[in-house]
Amino acid sequence: MKKIISFICLVTCTLIWGTTFIAQDMGMDHIGPFTFNSIRFFVGFLTVLPFVFLFEKKKINNQIKAKTNQFIKLIVPVGVFLFLGCIFQQVSLLYTDVANSAFFTIFYVPMVPIIVYFLFSERLHWSIWPSVLACILGGYFLSDISDVNVRFGDSLVLIGAVFWALHIIYIGKIIEQFDLPFFIALLQNLIVATLSLILVIIFEEIDFSKIKLETIACRNCNVVRRCFCGNCCLDNFKSTFRSK
Repeated sequence: MKKIISFICLVTCTLIWGTTFIAQDMGMDHIGPFTFNSIRFFVGFLTVLPFVFLFEKKKINNQIKAKTNQFIKLIVPVGVFLFLGCIFQQVSLLYTDVANSAFFTIFYVPMVPIIVYFLFSERLHWSIWPSVLACILGGYFLSDISDVNVRFGDSLVLIGAVFWALHIIYIGKIIEQFDLPFFIALLQNLIVATLSLILVIIFEEIDFSKIKLETIACRNCNVVRRCFCGNCCLDNFKSTFRSK
């Protein structure tokens, strides 16, 4: 049953995440990438908050109290890696098209097992590698790339893919120790929103009239943040894909 739930979470996450690339691109018609990121993750924070109170309010203190330092050591890189992955991806859309961004982001898939194997010395099931190849090929055909030359924006996406891979890995590590997917999603949203706001203050301007014009795009794109709760649940069963 757990495997079925994790598979459903994976498919749902993939569908929702894939549909947000267009919203990410359209969302910068009137505002900058840092403003867009800050708003959508703040909305994500508010969206996940009720789920934390409904499902995990009683568990938070019990699970974190004895291992507070360990939780902080894991949640900080989770939030920072998500922030860096999103920033590079969002900025890249200023210099490349949606199809290229979607395709090159897929390269975080092979990066995950490579990083896990070489940096954390964890053995992986052989089925991981053909699955990675199928994912890249499928992404190539679905993305309808007309220009395979790597442009500046594509390079930014590839750099961001490294941070996406690290984010996925650390999500797996934190969810193994703390069964708090909604709370983890809540905090990572808050971290990204806060760090993005700092960049807004430094490099952009806060114009609420322009922000209002992108309300729909920010709201639609925010769905993927809720989807990361499913990602947390999925990683709870990631041992299924490893050799025993």
